[in-house]
Amino acid sequence: MQSRTLSRELALLILGQISDRGTSSAVAADTPLEAVLHQALASLDHHVRDALDRSAEDLRQAQQDLLDSELQEAGGERLPRVRQHLRDGLGLAEQALNRLSASLELPRLLLLADQEGVRRDALARAAAVLQDRASIDSRLDRVMEGWRLGRLPRIDRDILRLAVVDLEAFATPAAVACNEAVELANRYSDEQGRRMINGVLRRFTTAKV
Repeated sequence: MQSRTLSRELALLILGQISDRGTSSAVAADTPLEAVLHQALASLDHHVRDALDRSAEDLRQAQQDLLDSELQEAGGERLPRVRQHLRDGLGLAEQALNRLSASLELPRLLLLADQEGVRRDALARAAAVLQDRASIDSRLDRVMEGWRLGRLPRIDRDILRLAVVDLEAFATPAAVACNEAVELANRYSDEQGRRMINGVLRRFTTAKV
């Protein structure tokens, strides 16, 4: 895992601890970012456990769907249902494996997060988002095409914000920034989130808002 990739992920975890809707369930925006980083790292343990639990559940459901497909009669009107069970089962199995792979990487993230350069870069990225969040959100909204940034899951909003900061404050090439954003979505979001993030960033970089 490259240091900048790790810094982006840590910055995402930091932002996730800070409310962007004025709720009391997250850390206050004026809390020192170093303290927020410590809380973000502490939350990783819960994330690992949750990812493993969901992987196990997805594999169980995949097994059940595959079993259901075997029990169906493979003829006439039953054939489309059998195929759907197979697709669902294989899709859940792939999702479970992706989650398992991500969860196995997190302990390494915890270990490498103590590197001074990585921590400094992560804090700088999170600070850049917080400093200009209103403007970033406004410009992202312009390329949402009938959707609103505020309606996206929090994790997707923060991935997009970090990508904009990557492009503008850290002079990251557009292709690299988009790829890194999609990789974060692979780890923390879902298929719909990945498609949304990829599309929004493609329009953002083209429009240069």
